Amino acid sequence: MSKVCEICGKKPAAGRTIARRGLAKSKGGVGLKITGVNRRRFIPNLQVVKIILKGTVKRIKICTSCLKAGKVKKA
Repeated sequence: MSKVCEICGKKPAAGRTIARRGLAKSKGGVGLKITGVNRRRFIPNLQVVKIILKGTVKRIKICTSCLKAGKVKKA
């Protein structure tokens, strides 16, 4: 299933989580060391909603920010 908003085109974004250990130099330590980098995804909050499009009822996936902004008319 596609994770893309059909109104604004919002889709998953990539990111990383960085695991660090050690004490910061400013706090008297020898500095932070990176011990691991994990990839992660930021997935948009999509909802399946019935909308009125050109006089007919249609089901689409829409992100909650578009829904809250009132970009579609719900059936």
